[in-house]
Amino acid sequence: MAPSKVLAGARTVLPTGIVDDGRVLVEGTRITATGDATRPPHSPTGPAGAGAPTVDLTGHWLVPGFVDLHNHGGGGASFTSGSAEDVLTGIRTHREHGTTTLLASTVTEETDELVQRAGLLSELAEQGDLAGIHFEGPFISPCRKGAHSAALLRDPDPAEVRKLVDAARGQARMVTLATELPGGLDSVRLLAEQGVIAAVGHTDATYEQTLAAIDAGATVATHLFNAMPTLGHRAPGPVTALLEDERVTVELINDGTHLHPAALRLAFHHAGASRVAFITDAMDAAGFGDGRYLLGPLEVEVSEGVARLVEGGSIAGSTLTLDRAFQRAVTVDELPVEDVVAALSANPARLLGLSDQVGSLAPGTYADLVVLDEDFALKGVMRRGEWVIDPQLG
Repeated sequence: MAPSKVLAGARTVLPTGIVDDGRVLVEGTRITATGDATRPPHSPTGPAGAGAPTVDLTGHWLVPGFVDLHNHGGGGASFTSGSAEDVLTGIRTHREHGTTTLLASTVTEETDELVQRAGLLSELAEQGDLAGIHFEGPFISPCRKGAHSAALLRDPDPAEVRKLVDAARGQARMVTLATELPGGLDSVRLLAEQGVIAAVGHTDATYEQTLAAIDAGATVATHLFNAMPTLGHRAPGPVTALLEDERVTVELINDGTHLHPAALRLAFHHAGASRVAFITDAMDAAGFGDGRYLLGPLEVEVSEGVARLVEGGSIAGSTLTLDRAFQRAVTVDELPVEDVVAALSANPARLLGLSDQVGSLAPGTYADLVVLDEDFALKGVMRRGEWVIDPQLG
């Protein structure tokens, strides 16, 4: 078990707000107390952490570890087709960029291949390396397929949706589908009954069809704006329906490629800070570099950090890591730090039903946290009380 330690001196984002000279006591894998210079961590028997070594983080920010709902890989490794060791490589890569909790996302494949993939990923989720599985495809619109194989797309038959959920052995957390397709609404209802998030995405739905999906139980917008009709003044489409309904959390990819900053700010401010989840939608090249990759069965060219299909040129996921999304949100988009922390940590944790474990620096939660410098560049990462990147060695 990791030794106790007090993290002191940083501007610390606690559930109650920003503390300029924060104190966080870590004992083993958990945060056991928090405070500040005037009110240090305290327990019923006296000052908490007495005698524990202090890590001086003066001049830095201390925020919760990031939670990524939508991630296909990284570090040159794929969650969609790689071995278990490949998946672990991708997980480690994103941990080194502050993502201490993530879902592994699939892409469109034949059902048997997705069932096999679900088995591999569920084992890693059962041992705690992943928070679960996100099935993106094959139940999506051919009009809005993005980087998915058109030949493998199919309508969301509830029986087939159930087969994938069952294959995940309780580790299916989210399924993205085009709910306007035949079987779409019944599949949404099935997922809601199973406790799995139904996400509207890669969709050609109208405003009215999207409202019907939300009423049926859909609660997430998969990478809002991307792979769906644009907002029109006579045809408001899914974007408007998803933004205006308080039951929906909207995913946003803040890499400067997928969204214009004005579109991101519009969505952020309209939905409100409590309904946004920043995601990566990362593929293998995240944290690795330019070159040629496979995303499922499709070949992808990554150039200057932008991933596009070799055939057709569609954007094929991203090379984003969430520490870059954080820095961009604060410095380019000029969003409040507390709101960015909510979008990167608290909101996705709540969506996954994990708020008592991750997503905040609250006593009782896992000691998953990120240290940033005054310019919001990553300097340290802790997961379960152990340093992934030690800020004192950087």
